[in-house]
Amino acid sequence: MRCRSTSLVLQLSTLFLLVGLTRAFYGLTARETYLTLNPNYQERMSDIKKITHEDYCNSLGLHRKQKRVCRKGKGVAEMLVRATRLAALECQHQFQQERWNCSLGSYRKNLLEKGFKETAFLFAISSAGLVHEVSRSCAQGILDRCTCDETEHLENRETWLWGGCGDNIKFGLKFTRKFLRRFSNNDKDIRAKVDDHNTEAGIKTVKDLVNTTCKCHGVSGSCTVKTCWLRLSPFKTVGNVLKAKYERSAKVIHVTNQATGVALLKKQLQSFPEEAAVLPVPSKQSHLGDNIANDTAPLRKSDLTYIEDSPSFCRETRYSPGTVGRSCIKGENCDSICCGRGHNVQKKKFKRACRCEVIWCCVVKCKECPDEQELYLCK
Repeated sequence: MRCRSTSLVLQLSTLFLLVGLTRAFYGLTARETYLTLNPNYQERMSDIKKITHEDYCNSLGLHRKQKRVCRKGKGVAEMLVRATRLAALECQHQFQQERWNCSLGSYRKNLLEKGFKETAFLFAISSAGLVHEVSRSCAQGILDRCTCDETEHLENRETWLWGGCGDNIKFGLKFTRKFLRRFSNNDKDIRAKVDDHNTEAGIKTVKDLVNTTCKCHGVSGSCTVKTCWLRLSPFKTVGNVLKAKYERSAKVIHVTNQATGVALLKKQLQSFPEEAAVLPVPSKQSHLGDNIANDTAPLRKSDLTYIEDSPSFCRETRYSPGTVGRSCIKGENCDSICCGRGHNVQKKKFKRACRCEVIWCCVVKCKECPDEQELYLCK
């Protein structure tokens, strides 16, 4: 049995090394994402359960201190894989109709080495996915280090009597910040600050979208007693909000307060022309510096930020496979995705269910009819 477990660890390690390492924290690296999106993911997960928890943690792409966190509690390793899968699938969903479609493999690895706005989205969606999965895992009893939400003012200590079990967002936030902070860059250069800022923006987005769910109890539907608990919004909602933030992401620069010597990230107004005329209300952080350049504005904690302009993603580069051969929707995004090169039309024949009829009570019988579909592929 031990030999079989060792074999599984070696298989996982080999799979991870196919893609290589990056400087980013767990959940962004190409190798973990490659594993969780593998077509045989469910089968591999069932095999993984046959190895020890320590072996599982060692096989993941974790920093030394993160490995210690992983080994401390039951279910942490499995939760990390689910969080990575959740974030990666949502990223691909949000960008499926755009030039950059959240490509995996070496493209993702190379992109994470740059400070593009796409990199900002990856950091935000990854941290958001971790908060979301940790909080849910607590409520579902997967993690042994936490339980349902215990927010006292919501009387969650009694909600279990009525079938309510709140998502433990408090523990999710604490765990995620501690887990990701362990991999922060001590030098705190502008790239490190930008990565940390985008990570926190993803965490804050999940927190801001938490809802309070209540249930009334009493005679004839009255609300004599009301119990409430916290519920996370669907991760699709989180993805939609982060995608909107991506569309309005801000290019930033380092601005040093001449009086205090404190270096701050400031938004370049060139990337936000509409804010050049009307500046946002200064945040508390902005009071640290009195000499703010005329072409900068205070940065909100919820903004996604970047420091380098993105490539076009039209042709294959180190960061993207390009858009040649990509499918598009005629009349909607073909001009954009195909970068003005035009598109080819292919006809695909298939069979669909037709002339269906209900037989007696509960049986539906259909015939198969030939059909044809047009596919539009970028030149």
